[in-house]
Amino acid sequence: MANNLYVTSTEARSGKSAISLGIMEMLLRKICSVAFFRPLITAIDDRHDAIKLISSHFNLQIPFHQMYGFTINDARDLVSHNREPELIEGIIKKYNKLKENHDFILCEGTDFESSTVAFELDINAEISKNLSCPVLLVANAYQKTADAIVQSVELSHESLIEKGCHVIATIVNRTDPKDQQTIITLLKKRALTDKQLVYAIPNDESLARPTVGEIAEILDAEVLYGEKQLNRHVYNFTIAAMHLQHFLTRIEYGSLIITPGDRVDVIVACLAAVSSTSIKNISGIVLTGGLKPKKPIWELIKGFPTMVPILSVKEDTFPTASNVNRIHAAISPDDCRKITRALAIFEKHIDENQLGEEVITASTTIITPKMFEYELVQKARANKQHIVLPEGEEERILNATETLLRREAVDITLLGNEELIHEKIAQLGLQIKTANVIEPLKSEFFDEYARTYYDLRKSKGITEQNASDVMSEETYFATMMVYKGDADGMVSGSVHSTASTIRPALEIIKTRPGFSIVSSVFLMCLKDRVLVYGDCAVNPDPNANQLAEIALSSAHTAITFGINPVVAMLSYSTGESGKGADVDKVREATRIAREMAQESFPGLKIEGPIQYDAAVDPAVARTKLPESDIAGKATVLIFPDLNTGNNTYKAVQRSAGAVAIGPVLQGLKHPVNDLSRGCTIADIVNTVAITAIQAQSEKE
Repeated sequence: MANNLYVTSTEARSGKSAISLGIMEMLLRKICSVAFFRPLITAIDDRHDAIKLISSHFNLQIPFHQMYGFTINDARDLVSHNREPELIEGIIKKYNKLKENHDFILCEGTDFESSTVAFELDINAEISKNLSCPVLLVANAYQKTADAIVQSVELSHESLIEKGCHVIATIVNRTDPKDQQTIITLLKKRALTDKQLVYAIPNDESLARPTVGEIAEILDAEVLYGEKQLNRHVYNFTIAAMHLQHFLTRIEYGSLIITPGDRVDVIVACLAAVSSTSIKNISGIVLTGGLKPKKPIWELIKGFPTMVPILSVKEDTFPTASNVNRIHAAISPDDCRKITRALAIFEKHIDENQLGEEVITASTTIITPKMFEYELVQKARANKQHIVLPEGEEERILNATETLLRREAVDITLLGNEELIHEKIAQLGLQIKTANVIEPLKSEFFDEYARTYYDLRKSKGITEQNASDVMSEETYFATMMVYKGDADGMVSGSVHSTASTIRPALEIIKTRPGFSIVSSVFLMCLKDRVLVYGDCAVNPDPNANQLAEIALSSAHTAITFGINPVVAMLSYSTGESGKGADVDKVREATRIAREMAQESFPGLKIEGPIQYDAAVDPAVARTKLPESDIAGKATVLIFPDLNTGNNTYKAVQRSAGAVAIGPVLQGLKHPVNDLSRGCTIADIVNTVAITAIQAQSEKE
């Protein structure tokens, strides 16, 4: 199995770090422990260094100083004094130290920002050779002809091969979409061997747009207002040096307005434009000349309901505009939107199975949390489903929606006050154009949904007026969308209780044939595997029949998510050794589950009663239950009651550092899932992907 890869480029601004993001995600799906290493960095205090980006996004938890060898200035100094062996030895020493604790190291080459490109080509080749790293070359195709691109790749290949490097793949980045296939054909014909992989990724303008925060840092600007909005992307800039009636017509979406600090009329007009629904939203305002608004104007500014960043710089207007025009965007560690977009583009245009096989010559059976989370989104993408989110006014839901839509994982409907939702989307600077937004009371389906609810519940004493009142609640409206087939699944709970999510489902969707209860599981992503824990969220004290149902439902859920179900019915006693009502309940539940499985789930392996250690640890299993072919191999663990299950999953989550995904509801005819009110954006993304996969499984 290979244990390293070196990513280098043909020149500056090739998008090398975006490629490294995609490769790191690909590697983490296949390898348990991956480190990131840059032999040479531009500067230690460079906030845009790829180390900070990769380390932050993938939570590598490796000290910064261990992830690089030397600064480029130190390297150049050593080479100029004929001390190149000392440079290489220092890099190898740091690399080997990192290698001691990791299975794979992804290395990234220099940024080509020095005055001597030839030096950087040679030094990258020398380093990769001495680290025994196969090389992946990234070529910059931006605004170049196909012939120029091929020539650049040829020169870089010659340099690498001359140094004894093994180039396994070339990615031509930032291509003109219409030239992609031509470039690939020419490279394979003129520059590369038939065995070498070659891919082309089209240019994406959104990745080249700097944020207001990046501009503020480069201009050394003072942030006067809107610190929380610095992640807005700048699409263009406009100098406001004319009368308002002419200036307003020049505002475009994402414009950065540059104006002298004493142009109070422009400032007020910009803020009015931000609040207006008839003028495109700007990204920020830069006040030049060191001039700042006086107190009365500040009081007026603070009264505007929608705010954008306001920066102040000492330079005059036109020098400031020239500086902004020269800024080249990077992917910052805190720019989640760009990171998500970069990963989506990589996934779409790179055959990851093919590239992965080339990079890693032997597969592994280890399933890491990152691998599992990635697979969730990939499975959801394979057959997109329509998920309704009734808490459309919640900021975490909106942020998660943007991520899901950018990853093309699902189609989404948001419920809530339509005007408020669009206002929050604008305030957060999100791009959620493809999401459907519905205000239930204004929906064309409202009366039909209310009538359907009345027909379903009139035997319970519900009146037509009651039905209309109930259907005005977003969770009920969303559940009815699923029931009527207008959505494939529903996710709620970020601001609603579990009962508010489950009650509508029980009243409208109801349980699957053969099941009497709704239960839940958590998908517990441990360091090297994923286990299924049930029931940890819904049923306080299930009886033996219910416990058997939970076991079969959990086994079905495991299969849905690619986990081979081996079921352990947990108790404080293993086998026949224990007595008492609690053990007897589990013993009876095991018997019932085995009988049920003969009809609906032949071949399902079930063991119980069994203690947790005997269920998952082969060594303990050989002692406590030596004749069992299930003990020690369990993947689905069924707890006897909610008290045990809830505490156990939280203990494992906190003490073992496991990622707990869920609760995943099971037993319903159509998928509905509950979020914790303390859920993160990542939790929401995972739960929506899970719901989509459940919908796929149901249809299959």
